[in-house]
Amino acid sequence: MRGVEAVAEILRREGIEFLSCFPANSLIEACAVAGIRPIICRQERVGVNLADGFSRIAGGGRVGVFAMQAGPGAENAFAGVAQAYSDSVPILLLPGGVDRREASVYPNFSSARSYQTVTKWVDQIVFADRIPELMRRAFTQLRSGRPGPVMLELPRDVAGEDIDESALEYEPVAPIRSAGDPRDVEAVARSLVAAERPVIHAGQGVLYAEAWDELRELAEMLQAPVMSTMPGKSAFPEDHPLALGAGGATTTRPVYQFLQQADVVFGIGCSFSRSNFATPIPAGKTVLHATNDPADVNKVYPTRHAIVGDAKLVLRQLCEAVRQDLPSGRDRAALQRELADVKANWIEEWLPKLTSEQVPLNPYRVIWDLMHTVERRRTIVTHDSGSPRNQMTPFWESLKPKSYIGWGKSTQLGYGLGLTIGAKLAAPDKLAINVMGDTAFGMVGLDFETAVRSKVPILTIVLNNFAMAIETPTLTVATERYGTVYLSGNFAKVAEALGGYAERIEQPREIVPALRRGIEAVEGGQAALLEFITSEETAYSRFR
Repeated sequence: MRGVEAVAEILRREGIEFLSCFPANSLIEACAVAGIRPIICRQERVGVNLADGFSRIAGGGRVGVFAMQAGPGAENAFAGVAQAYSDSVPILLLPGGVDRREASVYPNFSSARSYQTVTKWVDQIVFADRIPELMRRAFTQLRSGRPGPVMLELPRDVAGEDIDESALEYEPVAPIRSAGDPRDVEAVARSLVAAERPVIHAGQGVLYAEAWDELRELAEMLQAPVMSTMPGKSAFPEDHPLALGAGGATTTRPVYQFLQQADVVFGIGCSFSRSNFATPIPAGKTVLHATNDPADVNKVYPTRHAIVGDAKLVLRQLCEAVRQDLPSGRDRAALQRELADVKANWIEEWLPKLTSEQVPLNPYRVIWDLMHTVERRRTIVTHDSGSPRNQMTPFWESLKPKSYIGWGKSTQLGYGLGLTIGAKLAAPDKLAINVMGDTAFGMVGLDFETAVRSKVPILTIVLNNFAMAIETPTLTVATERYGTVYLSGNFAKVAEALGGYAERIEQPREIVPALRRGIEAVEGGQAALLEFITSEETAYSRFR
């Protein structure tokens, strides 16, 4: 068999279900022959985002794969890979490459060289007989340790090179997980038991490790309130009496208030990175940290005790250790009442916007009605960059793991559309929704047709205020003189022209009926887009 056929066969053995791609790459045809479905996107960035969304939701070691053309295809894909790298998402990237004899000739693009800064691991297949070895390395990197994009460049001549089928000795790669050092576990457990007002800070490592049951058990045992990072949102049920909500550029009042009052902050499955899209840990807190990447320890905050290991295994160890040391009769009912009061008062402050009757529509009203219309336990939702992210993160209450895709270490406009297509492919029984602004749709909107053509029924919510409202405070002169922030478009008509179900909604009383019609269209197998004409809302739930 040829080298490209060997790669396709290994992908088949690894359980790869589809190949997100953009021509020309000989792997597309080879995968189709092997029974792997190619999904062609309108642009490479969205194709990478699609593989990304699949990996976030799939679980069980399943990962998204994206293949692109040598040169321009690999160049165009860079932004999507950089986003996945910043958010630690495991995806396999298989770019084509020029013939080996041309690899160092200017201006030929080298993926193996150029992608080193935005991949966990990257290499080039230089001989066809090394394909099994390098694919084995790639899947080991994908399934073990800190997640991240992995790339293997396949030069054109290697793709066509013969490899003896008898040499294709390949078994699927199993994940490698490690528990924490028992001494470290004991030290963290003692600190948690001794804490007066601990807060658990849960990251997306809990989701990748599928450790949500252990997280809940530990929180209830300690009666410790839980906040999540934005990527970790949905790791802990946000209707739970100990749920604080998610931290990000915007957050809930319970997150802010309980972090301020905490004496101990325990991070699990998080990096504690400092970012505009991460709630900072106030000074003077005792920080405990459990992560699968030792590079995260003491990266930003001085750490009293740390554990390096898989979130599920570490949390199980902590539950056992805490159970042995916890005093009997520990009761923090007063803390739960305090948390409920803080949350209720905060929501009460925002109800005028969340239930607003104003025209143009208030975007908070659209989000609030959406949350109370869908069956959230059967829904996967994501925000887009900018205002939708800032408006949704605090107020969307996630009830089930992986029901919300939070992201934001990088903040590329339009990321949510590809994520949602990938999420639907990973969980076809779920309602998959992306909430985006008009500017985000302008970046990637034509890939709505990818969902239509590929028969992947998703629901896209466009909040159209005809402006880049979040930029208004920093572009005052540019806007006054030149109208810089103002954009235009009828995106419902665009979606209809692309073959989807579409509506444009302008009145508050029309929101819920339109949502129900959109959901009905999706349940009937049709991709749907609902465009809501909204105001330039710039109020956010911030406490910094």
